[in-house]
Amino acid sequence: MANRSLFEELAEIERTGKAAALATVVHARGAVPRHAASKMLVHADGRTLGSVGGGELEERVRQAALQSLADGLPQLLHYTFQDPAQGDPGVCGGEVDVFVEPVGRQPTIVVVGGGHVGQAVLHLAHWLGFRTVVCDDRPEFASAASAPEADQAIACPMGELAGRLNITPDTYLVLTTRGVPLDVEALPGLLASPAAYIGVIGSRKRWETTAQELRARGITPQALERVTSPMGLELKAETPEEIAVSIVAQIIQQRRGGSGQPMDHPAAAQAASRMGT
Repeated sequence: MANRSLFEELAEIERTGKAAALATVVHARGAVPRHAASKMLVHADGRTLGSVGGGELEERVRQAALQSLADGLPQLLHYTFQDPAQGDPGVCGGEVDVFVEPVGRQPTIVVVGGGHVGQAVLHLAHWLGFRTVVCDDRPEFASAASAPEADQAIACPMGELAGRLNITPDTYLVLTTRGVPLDVEALPGLLASPAAYIGVIGSRKRWETTAQELRARGITPQALERVTSPMGLELKAETPEEIAVSIVAQIIQQRRGGSGQPMDHPAAAQAASRMGT
């Protein structure tokens, strides 16, 4: 870790789905601590790698990077080095522009249960550009061989799952497990995470049974309200592929803020048809 280059660290962030912010000096004029193309990577815990100038400048950029990590928005920062009494970070005499951008915030779909529906969700999510993770308590269902379209495969007991995952507000959890006992084992830790979506497959009766057992374990009603079950949009889906479309469509709807309603306008369409006849 200590000897890893900034670009190696960026590659690791891309591989694992962790979040960081990259600060780059994009323009420098006059006497400044660092010149154009200087870079600094800021992790979510505040650790840095690389440098954009050190001192007060670097601390301000670090704080701006943490803000970009929190809200997901890039920033273009401008600093002059003239008069610290007026708020400048130094007295070198020059000016510098620093571009700060979040990296590694790729939305991730985590499929818990690598059976037929889980594999179909992975396939569709991968095709749509999501980072994909498959998890199962059976190693043969959580491997590169069984799930080639998963960016990461985790085989572990369901009770350990939350501790093995990097769950962020850009993570969508899709539980397609074999039954209630596995959901009951996995959900307590997952409900304590900042995941954007927690969906559980199955009938309403299955979820009622799961929720009852979780309440018996001390899970609060407020925590259980985070769960979407049965998950997916009502499409009368039957095949694993159709069910996957239903589930991923609901995730896209939530992520983009859609209504889920049909986009056609029957009354207007009928009026247009009459005018054309």
